[in-house]
This record gives sequence, structure tokens and C-alpha cells, in this order.
Amino acid sequence: MPEPAIRAEGLSRRFGVVTALNQLSLTVEAGESVAVFGPNGAGKTTFLRLCSTLLRPSSGRIALYGVDLARGTSSVRRRLGVLSHQSFLYPDLTPTENLEFYARMYGVAEAAERVAELIARTGLGGWAHRPVRTLSRGLEQRCALARALLHRPELLLLDEPFSGLDVEAGQQIEALLGEERSRGVTLVLTTHDLERGFALCQRGVVLRRGELRWDGRLADLDRGRVEELVRAA
Repeated sequence: MPEPAIRAEGLSRRFGVVTALNQLSLTVEAGESVAVFGPNGAGKTTFLRLCSTLLRPSSGRIALYGVDLARGTSSVRRRLGVLSHQSFLYPDLTPTENLEFYARMYGVAEAAERVAELIARTGLGGWAHRPVRTLSRGLEQRCALARALLHRPELLLLDEPFSGLDVEAGQQIEALLGEERSRGVTLVLTTHDLERGFALCQRGVVLRRGELRWDGRLADLDRGRVEELVRAA
């Protein structure tokens, strides 16, 4: 059997006296798509930062594809694509220049073709040679997603990918993520957008104050019930 994309066991993270994540145990199989719901402060971002190797747990264990992150992260980082609240783009570079830079960092084969492909897929053709600092929030988010996809990751970790986007940008990103899911990429996304969470993901998780409150197939639960669970959290 292949190793799960994510296996968290008793995972906790504290910031001083605040416990952001408390004894979370969760397994995400390779190829799954999982939406993580919950109000602000539920621990969603902390969980994704732990999965993306940007934070270390205070206690417990987390492994990606069977690699315990406490023993090192270099062997799995290339398998991850991360979209967070920070774009990790250089504002004075254009989308094309940013992607070319990251392509060199990742050692992407046939980089020019891959960059052109993602510029087209994200609908950035008209802005490909303008500095990122001049782009709208939606265009910058599309470029950040192109950066996350550049090296063909197996696991996409997406923190509120639709936050603050207009309708067109939201639809563009939803379509791109649907394409990646259909290719077998594992998706884990946090979102307040229940409609898109249901549209993109097979499974839902609800966190409350850093603890797991519900975990199951979204097909087995209507959206109204998920809304109740999130409000109750």
C-alpha cells in the first residue's frame, strides 16, 4: 500500500500560552481532496503550516509520504506546492520573471515551455510582463498558484485560496484546482467558501479551537449541516 500523503498523530502546536492545535490525528490518502472548514482561530492555517514544513509541532508527529518531518524535510519539500496568505512573489519582477526564477530554483525541465504553459492556464497572458506590484489581488493570486504548480507537486496545500477574489478570479482558480485534482494531485485546502469546498473536495474536516470536530465524506452531509457545524465551532 502507498504511504498516505499526510499522517498526523497527536499533533499539537502552541504559541506561548495559546494552543492553536490540540492533539489532532488525521490521515489524508494520496489522491484525496480535503476541505478544512472552521471559524477564524480554529487552527486551520496552523495545520497547513505544519504540513508545509513552515512550522514545527510542539508535540505529536506528522509525516508526509511516510517521511517523519522531525527527521528532516528536504526529501519531501519538492513534492509540495503551497499557496498561503503570502504570495512568495517578488513584487518588482513580472509574473514571467517570477516563474522563471522559481523554475531555476526547482530545476524544472524545459522551464520556458512550463512557464508559458502556466501563464496561459492562469489567464495571465495580458499581464505576463507587468511587475507583480501592479497586479490586482486576483491576478496576483493566479500568479501565486502558477508558482505553486510550477514543479508539478504531488500535494497541494492551499490556505484560503479564494479569499478576497472577484468572481472571475475565483472561477479561474477553481477550474485550475479541478484540473489538478483530476490528474490525481492531492488537495488540502482551508476555506470559508463552503460552496467551493463542496465543489472541489470529496472529504471535509471541521476544526474547533484546534480540535477535530467532524471528519467525513461531503457527499454524506448537506451543506446546511456543515454550516451548522462551523457556526457551532
